[in-house]
Amino acid sequence: MKITQVVCQILRIDNVEAKTASSQDAIIVRVRTDNGLEGIGEADSSPEMVKAAIDAPFSHNVACGLRELLLGENPLETDRIWEKMYRRTMYAGRRSTMITAMAAIDMALWDIKGKQFGEPIHRLLGGKRHDKIRAYASILFGRDGEETADIGRRWREAGYTAVKFGWEPMGQSEQVDLDLVRGAREGLGDDGILLIDAGCVWDSRTALRRAQAFAEYKPEWLEEALHPDDVEGYRWLRDRSPIPIAAGEEECGRHSFRPLIDQRALDVYQVDLSRNGFTDAHYIRQRVEEIGARVCNHCYTSPVTHAASMHWLSTSRDAFLFEDCVEDSPLRHELTHEKIQAEDGWVHIPDRPGLGVTLNEDFIAQRLIAQSGD
Repeated sequence: MKITQVVCQILRIDNVEAKTASSQDAIIVRVRTDNGLEGIGEADSSPEMVKAAIDAPFSHNVACGLRELLLGENPLETDRIWEKMYRRTMYAGRRSTMITAMAAIDMALWDIKGKQFGEPIHRLLGGKRHDKIRAYASILFGRDGEETADIGRRWREAGYTAVKFGWEPMGQSEQVDLDLVRGAREGLGDDGILLIDAGCVWDSRTALRRAQAFAEYKPEWLEEALHPDDVEGYRWLRDRSPIPIAAGEEECGRHSFRPLIDQRALDVYQVDLSRNGFTDAHYIRQRVEEIGARVCNHCYTSPVTHAASMHWLSTSRDAFLFEDCVEDSPLRHELTHEKIQAEDGWVHIPDRPGLGVTLNEDFIAQRLIAQSGD
């Protein structure tokens, strides 16, 4: 079996807003083989930048576009192909966009592998340890505590026992921050699992003061309190915070995660399959478990990445929560024929071959703004 095509499709909704939500556009990567199989993957990154990384022509031996590295390869050899892509893009990649492009390709290759053997990806990764995982509704904060409380009540009524609130307007002032968290707890009730995503807004000392102030509202974790590059700050904060510290969504690949893991800087390591792929995410999970910490998925995109996240997280011994984006976006809910969403607050792990999802071609035709690789 050989790879014959790598197709990039950029999709975008009609009304893109100035908000921190990556469910407004998408790049879908479709890898096709000479025996008729197709695997699909997705990158959570700038779609046009990912497309450029895949489409770029040969420059020299360590600055290649990804497509030409893949054509003619056996898609089942996922470890070797990952290493080939990483090494042959050293001058252009090693972190960020190039790794997210590799992640989308890797996701598609594992989809092909599952379809070839008639097995779900979690079985190829070593086997699932959970048939279902508690989901948390992942949504942005309201404009203030009152609106945030209303949002919390809405998702509790929808069956979620856990809700995460994130990003704007947190970080404007201590008064605003406390009002938002107080409202979130009010909306969830005393028995709801509260998760707070600060959105990288503080220095380490301010983050510690906020963690101490938030503690009375009993959040399960405080996420993205610091800038992603402040590894020493995260280690310092984690050693002192009364609340577990979570981060990792910006990291791309095992080398990006290594400083956080080696310094034991976090309690919860959040891995996005659309920024890491299955090959590196599998390695990262094993390393995190070795140091006695926990992993959770990060996912705020389409059903493709949600399905990938379910396969990967189900193989984790200590999986305890699943991020379930509840943004009301067509890309989140209509890209695949299968509905990938929690039922009564739980996600159920799919057992269909590969990712277990099929693209809605009519929806793609309506939202397609660019394509390459036919």
